[in-house]
Amino acid sequence: MGIKGADMHGTSLRKGENTALRTAPVVVAVTVHGPAVDVSALLLGPDGKVRGDDDLVFYNHPAQDGVSIGGPAVTADLARVPAEVHRVVVVVSADPLLPGAVLTRAPVLSVSQPGSPTLSFTPPDFLSGETVVVMAELYRRDGGWKVRAVGQGYASGLAGLATDYGVDVEPEPAAPPMPLPPPVHVPRHPGPADATTSLSKVERMAPGLLSPARQAGKALTDRHIANRRAAVYLILDRDWDMEELYESFAVQAFAERVLALSAHLDDDGTVPVLFSSGEQPFLEEIRLDNYRGRIGRLHTQVDWGWGNVAKAMRRAVGHYQESGATDPAFVVTQVGDEPTDKAEVRSLLQNTASLGVFWLFVGFGRGKLAFYKNLNASASASFPNVAFYDASKNPGSVPDERFYGGLVGSFAAWLRQR
Repeated sequence: MGIKGADMHGTSLRKGENTALRTAPVVVAVTVHGPAVDVSALLLGPDGKVRGDDDLVFYNHPAQDGVSIGGPAVTADLARVPAEVHRVVVVVSADPLLPGAVLTRAPVLSVSQPGSPTLSFTPPDFLSGETVVVMAELYRRDGGWKVRAVGQGYASGLAGLATDYGVDVEPEPAAPPMPLPPPVHVPRHPGPADATTSLSKVERMAPGLLSPARQAGKALTDRHIANRRAAVYLILDRDWDMEELYESFAVQAFAERVLALSAHLDDDGTVPVLFSSGEQPFLEEIRLDNYRGRIGRLHTQVDWGWGNVAKAMRRAVGHYQESGATDPAFVVTQVGDEPTDKAEVRSLLQNTASLGVFWLFVGFGRGKLAFYKNLNASASASFPNVAFYDASKNPGSVPDERFYGGLVGSFAAWLRQR
């Protein structure tokens, strides 16, 4: 999502927005209100990983290939950045030598180039014990450079974030771990206390998902299915047109919201994930204990494709049948454009109606989605186990309450009829 209307007095970026840069030195400066922080940068190749440990630029290694650190600022001479570096990620982390230090009030970012408007970005404040945040990224696009406001917080510290990007670092100093509470058994046929149990599990294993998990639970309660179970699956579009949405963490954020919902519906805290491209759909999983940056790591292992969603759908059905699950399956299928295999998709929808599989096609991206929107437009060829939800071009801008209403509304109606 780009921005318009910048002038020489500067402009503000919102989370997820991007704008073009000149191929010249750019200074990305951080202003912090609160405890001391460290500013660092990661130089990433086309696979989203560093080329080696030297691609972490920080106070002990302050310069690498045109990117340097000076106090609370990163300077990138874009003309000197090697061609094999596709992204420069700017990171702010709480000082690990300050016991218990976390980021609460969000830092303010400014991006400046001589002769160009100064850009600023202030992400939402952090509420879940984040110790590190990806503030922005500089990335190549169409032979030039752009900057994107990110504002993605992590609770795993700089070492955890660096490891996600392929850097081998020493663990940060840490306080002695607090003893974990005894595990909570979640009954297969839940009772009224199950919402509290689900939130306790999220708070213990994935505190960063606690807020969306609360909204997901409220959406289920409002639709009278708070005590129902379902095996949640997630299919993600890996078409070329989705590239920027993967790079901007929009797909990661979407997967996190689905995972927060699954904590209420599926008691193992795990969502099987499939990518709809390639002849052999890639099947992995996202869990409460590994979700941070998970989609970014997985999707780079998959070739880009064009609208090949039927194979991923068939793989999800096969996995569901092989699992022996007795609860229905809720397959959240994110789509960014029309499928190339429309007849095969229709056949799959028809053949799974009696298997207890509900398909929710969630549209976001820039493509045409008329096929999915019109699946139930004809009374003579309707699919009772199918619904479509338009999450807009940027689902991250949809508030949790409205997002979860769209996600579970039709599923709840179908589930109550079973």
